[in-house]
Parts: sequence; C-alpha cells; structure tokens
Amino acid sequence: MLSIVIPAYNEEENVNLLYDKLEKVLRNLDGKKEIIFVDDGSNDRTFKFLKQISARDKSVRVIRFTRNFGQSAAISAGFKECKGDVVVTLDADLQNDPEDIPKLLKKLDEGFDVVCGWRRKRKDPFFSKKIPSLFSNWLASKMTGLKVHDSGCTLRAYRKPVVKELNLYGEMHRFIPALAMLNGYSVAEVEVKHNPRKFGKTKYKMLRLFKGLSDLITIAFIERYGARPGHIFTSFGVSISAIGSVALLYLLVDGLLHWVNIMRPAFYISILLVMAGIQFITIGILSEMITRVRYEVSGRKFFNIREKIN
Repeated sequence: MLSIVIPAYNEEENVNLLYDKLEKVLRNLDGKKEIIFVDDGSNDRTFKFLKQISARDKSVRVIRFTRNFGQSAAISAGFKECKGDVVVTLDADLQNDPEDIPKLLKKLDEGFDVVCGWRRKRKDPFFSKKIPSLFSNWLASKMTGLKVHDSGCTLRAYRKPVVKELNLYGEMHRFIPALAMLNGYSVAEVEVKHNPRKFGKTKYKMLRLFKGLSDLITIAFIERYGARPGHIFTSFGVSISAIGSVALLYLLVDGLLHWVNIMRPAFYISILLVMAGIQFITIGILSEMITRVRYEVSGRKFFNIREKIN
C-alpha cells in the first residue's frame, strides 16, 4: 500500500485541485493507495472541502486538529495513522507537483529508505525564502553530515519503518532525512518541480527559521551525544570548574607566600566558576533526561485530534 500524507492549513482554494491532480497520478500506480489529509486547525473552508472529498472517495482519510499545532505535528499525526508500506509527503499549496511522485518511488526502489525532493528551480521570493533556505541547508549539512541540497522540501518518500520510529516536535519535519540517517537509514534525493503559489498565503515566517535552527542544534546534539548526553555537560562543567579551582589554588598560594589579601574580585570569580560548572553538569543532565522521557519514553503526543473520517 502507498500512503500519501498531506498537512493542510487554510488551503481552501487548493485542496480540491490537489486531490484532482493526485488522483490522476495514483490511478496509474499499482497497488492500494490511501490519502491522508491532516487539517492543522484551519479557520477557512479547508475542512469542509476535505470532508466532501472523503465522502466521495473512501480512500481519502481526514484528520482534523482542534487548533493549529504546526506542520511537524500534522506530519507526525499522518505518520501514526498511515497504513502504507511506502509513505509520501507533500504540501497542500500545489507548489509540490504530484506528478513527481513516481520519480520518488522509482528512486526508492533502488534500495534507499528515504528519497528527498530537490527544488532546484525554486519558485519562491529570493530574499524571504531562498536566502534563508540556502543558509539553513548549508548549516544542516555541516552539523549533521547529510548531503542533500534541499532539506526543507516536504515532497519526500519513505519506507514504513522510517516514519514509524520518528518522534517529531518543533520544526523537526524539516530534518526528517537527517533523523533517518542518524537511525542508520539510507537517504537519496531527486530533482523535482516547484510551482509558484497561485492561491492562498504562505505560512512561512522568519521566526520559523530560528525555530528550525534550534531543532537543528538539537538533532546535531542527539547525533553526537544522544546515547551519552551527560558527556557534553560533564566536559564543559568540569572545564569551568577546573579553571575556577586552578585560579583558587593560585590565589591561596599567592596569599600564603606573599601575605596578601585573597578576598578580591578574582577570588569571587573563581568561586563562581566552580559553582557554575557543578550546576551546569547537574541541570544539563537532568533537563536532557527529562526531555527524552517526555518525548520518547512516554509516547507523548504534540497535537489533539478533534475527529477522524474514514
């Protein structure tokens, strides 16, 4: 079975057109198919139109959130509900072209676990989208070691085991290929078309870039210290404490040899360094352990579903 997961937020002008294009593509593919639209708290007629589509096509399933939880939550909900052996994601704004899906599947058949779309000729504003995207892609490549040109393209194909192991939150949907690579899965990319947005408004804001960079740092941290998070905090904390301890020892020796008052600013700074190092180790380890328990062990969800159809 092939599952198509589509997050949608205020895309009333696009969902019917997208379904029509998608249906034509899927008609020519073998095997069973399902389409899962995730309405991420739309406040326009998006859900109304999705409900109409699902009424006439029982292979279309709809998940509706109680409010807008973000694209990562929407994709995560689709991953948890999908039944396919292969899962394809794409945006609902018609900028991703459903006609590229067979190209992704063909690359997947070569033995890869994840295939990313590469919007080589991206039809987006240069300064507000292309420049931030270039920076984000460069930084993602440097921090994770994943060699893909376009980490932000939603049009991707995955094998089922990849998506079932993911826990997404924040803006981590952008870095699913990096997470997959860290779990030992193979990643490839193919060039795909990118259409200019004709209807609706972009949901991208510069704030999302900074949120994404924060999640990228988290992923890079998990890559290096996910199995031993205490190491980075311990190393940094011990270094700070060591500097403070050496400074204290110097002040004590200097005071004893020259009979000078050691109660000066350097003394208090040394004490502060020692205490800061200890606190950094303790708080850092505890916070990382709590985060891992909350997001991974407990199976906590980051969205609320109002209703499901089909």
